[in-house]
Amino acid sequence: MIWLRNILLLVVMTTIISCGNAGKRGDHSSEGGTDEARYALRIPQAPPALQGEAAAAYLRDNWWREFDFGDTLQLQHLDKNEFARFFARYTMLVPADSADSYMSELMQKASLSKPMFDYFMLIAEGVLHDPNSELRDDEKYIPVLEAALQSDYLDEYEKAPYRYDLNIARQNRMGQPANDFAYTTADGRTSRLYELRAEHILIFISNPGCGMCGDVKTQLLSSPIVTDRVARGELKVLVIYPDEDLTAWREGLNDYPSQWINAYDKGGVITRDNLYDLRAIPALYLLDAEKCVLAKDCTDVGFIEKLIADSQ
Repeated sequence: MIWLRNILLLVVMTTIISCGNAGKRGDHSSEGGTDEARYALRIPQAPPALQGEAAAAYLRDNWWREFDFGDTLQLQHLDKNEFARFFARYTMLVPADSADSYMSELMQKASLSKPMFDYFMLIAEGVLHDPNSELRDDEKYIPVLEAALQSDYLDEYEKAPYRYDLNIARQNRMGQPANDFAYTTADGRTSRLYELRAEHILIFISNPGCGMCGDVKTQLLSSPIVTDRVARGELKVLVIYPDEDLTAWREGLNDYPSQWINAYDKGGVITRDNLYDLRAIPALYLLDAEKCVLAKDCTDVGFIEKLIADSQ
């Protein structure tokens, strides 16, 4: 969804609480009788006395207060990019541990009609599922997929891709054990993820021809926390090449430090069995000593560093 690429950076750069200031613009736009004013997206303003999480909770609970889910005529007037920003800002307010209840409630409201349901499915897929979205988040998208599978608006054929996506999204969930897999190193030896022993394991799904993979690798190599934990044996970095062209992989072996485990997926089992979501590469998965997932499908090295540092 190319249209997302032009809006999501703005969303990420916008702080959550500052969204409340935009409510003044929304209120002002309601003056007059134009359709644009009638269907303007109005962001609520938290009372001045509320700060921090209390203000975020207020915005979260009142975000859709002015939106009429029963009015499908407004879909002809809504700007898709503007609505995607509005939707994205709401998802940023939703905490991970409450994603199921908030997103399920939202999809229930959107299910008053098929046009409204279809519109929300389109926007949710773009914001929470598209590989190019900085805000893609399986935990928030799973309730959306579940709503699709429970909907009477879709037949079994239409539900098939959502069923597939739900199966992928449910793999390697936060706080749950990661899927085990075999990996093969350049010397031909095959081992398994669960045989690794360390306080943390960082799975780095990478491709030698991927520019962003190189950027993530550089950030990891420049990280004092990663370097220190690897040197002390407290962190294992497992670089996995998921593709079939081993020539390209072997040519890039020297680009990684010897302290990292550089391996490939022999036989393409990870891809074949959908063990990990490979739609977007690179991808980082941080596991704890018990192989439970701390970070999923991530490219934010700073976030990885914080998780490792905070666990000490």
